[in-house]
Amino acid sequence: MTAQNSIPVPTAPLSRPPTTLADKPENTPDFTLNSKGRSYQHQYASIYFVRLQRLRKFVQARAKQRWKDVAGDPPFVRRMLEIVKGELCYIIGTVYIDMPLKPNVLEDIARDRSIPAPPPHPKICSPDDIITLEDESGRVTLVGERLKSAQLVTGVVIAALGMETSGGEFEVIDVCFAGMAPQPEMDRSWGDVRNMKKPEDDSIDVDAVPEATQQEWIALVSGLDVGAPSSGDAQIQMLVEYLTGEAGDASDQAGAARISRLVIAGSSLSASAMSNGNDEDDDNKDKKSSWRYGHDPSTFSPHPALTLSAHLHDLARSMPIHILPGASDPSGTLLPQQPFPRAMFRGAASFATFSCETNPTYIRVQPSPSVPLPSPPANSKGKQKAKATPSTSSSGSRAPTRTLLVSSGQALDDMYKYLPTPPSSRLSIAESSLRWRHIAPTAPDTLWCHPYFDSDPFIIAETPDVYVVGNQPAFATQVVEERGWGRRRGKDVNVEGNDEVSDEDIDEVEVEKGMEGEGGLKRCRVVLVPRFRETGVLVLLNLRTLAVRTVQFEVEGMSLPDGDVDMES
Repeated sequence: MTAQNSIPVPTAPLSRPPTTLADKPENTPDFTLNSKGRSYQHQYASIYFVRLQRLRKFVQARAKQRWKDVAGDPPFVRRMLEIVKGELCYIIGTVYIDMPLKPNVLEDIARDRSIPAPPPHPKICSPDDIITLEDESGRVTLVGERLKSAQLVTGVVIAALGMETSGGEFEVIDVCFAGMAPQPEMDRSWGDVRNMKKPEDDSIDVDAVPEATQQEWIALVSGLDVGAPSSGDAQIQMLVEYLTGEAGDASDQAGAARISRLVIAGSSLSASAMSNGNDEDDDNKDKKSSWRYGHDPSTFSPHPALTLSAHLHDLARSMPIHILPGASDPSGTLLPQQPFPRAMFRGAASFATFSCETNPTYIRVQPSPSVPLPSPPANSKGKQKAKATPSTSSSGSRAPTRTLLVSSGQALDDMYKYLPTPPSSRLSIAESSLRWRHIAPTAPDTLWCHPYFDSDPFIIAETPDVYVVGNQPAFATQVVEERGWGRRRGKDVNVEGNDEVSDEDIDEVEVEKGMEGEGGLKRCRVVLVPRFRETGVLVLLNLRTLAVRTVQFEVEGMSLPDGDVDMES
């Protein structure tokens, strides 16, 4: 920010719009592990069994509607072992992909330790991958051109339409997923999303945010990496000053005053924060090896944690904060990661509005009634620029309750390894996870998770308004829409393809399958939040219209990603 002769002062006192946390829906899973749930005596097979049992009825009902007009009226075969060769049918099961490049713990144990281990592959997909579908009775190999565009990863529950060949493989003609979960509170203002342009190459065509739409906002950030060797402390300090209203001119401060709370989506501490960062000589290395388990407690440095606590303390004085653990944080590696201990953050922990969340977590926010925005001073020339999705808002009305599903990004990073790029992208995979009704299907195969016995909390029971994924290489966003089938709130709706469904058919599906609420329009905004240490990007989400804008902080000598704008220093 450029130096000025006088410090700009707002014409009216600034205050943040108060927001409160609303009760979570009954179907929302609880990711917190209590003393009874912390059991590691179970096998991981139970997760796959529960996942298939819970999602099968939704996949079956959707497949029945999707393929009801297919010639030959293909039947549903309930068990893999009952497939008849040469007869068109559809089957339901869990996808498993046999991948030669996938890390193998047995091979790692057996390898020669005198030879350095090869670097991990950025992608584990290859032309030699074998896609199979399995249920309780058996497994069948899937083949066909349709699989190349299906964007499948291990752990997804699907229905496959086709027939068994003479070689025992199942030739797939079409694939069907469970679709987006019910969204009971869809009848709410979303702004003019139908006129929004579709993103290209994981970016979004954005315009300046109209001043009238700047009401209640939520700030999203991830990847602070406090304690990293690179110089990013100035960026974080600029971020804190901006959020607390101490940076920029009067218009910048007025915009920051509309931010009601902050969500930190993981990786707040750097992976190197547990080390003093100094090079060790041979004597120190020998001394370290003499410690039990090879750990030398003298190398621990508390400074990164203290620095983070100080920043959070400054922020907690002015706004509510939600902080999630991430891949580089001192937390357990199994998903769901449990909340940080509050005592870790010292002064910030004394505020009731400071919340340590699980990863992933659901956050349900109830904004206050809208209040007029303070007008920016005339001839104001702020240095802050922003990008946003074009949307409209009805001023004077109460903003609705919003449900956010927030993840620190490990699940998306793992799924990204399964699929070739292009055509798949991180944004398209996140969109697909909503249609799969599962945010971490590759767990527990290649993504570590808790061995649940009678539940799978990563199943999406209700579609959130916003799906936030942190610690991504770049910012991206997309509105995902899907029109369901069946009856919604006592009204008849259309299914895919705008085909009419009779009341008799709807009642049959809902009564026998328990599908109440599957109909109607489901809509969710996916937001990929980039790593702040590398990009300097803060994402702002409008609670009323779910418009998104970004603010970028730059220090001299820092390279910026193409297409982003910066807040000059």
